[in-house]
Amino acid sequence: MLLANNGYPFLDIMWTMFIFFAWVIWISLVIMVLIDNFRRRDNSGWGKAGWTVLIIFVPLIGVLAYMIARPPEADAVLT
Repeated sequence: MLLANNGYPFLDIMWTMFIFFAWVIWISLVIMVLIDNFRRRDNSGWGKAGWTVLIIFVPLIGVLAYMIARPPEADAVLT
């Protein structure tokens, strides 16, 4: 039984790890944005629902739009 197989070279392993960790970072970013959306007190229920639908159905555009449109004063409201 071989522990290292020549059919799966080192660069393929590195590429697989890169893709895996990119997905982990992306999913954690989406989760953090959703948590921030629900913790904000300055958004109404419809606003939270709208952002949630946008983030879930169009994740890349939704997350970027939320991070751009989020006012900097929202941090003061959370504390």
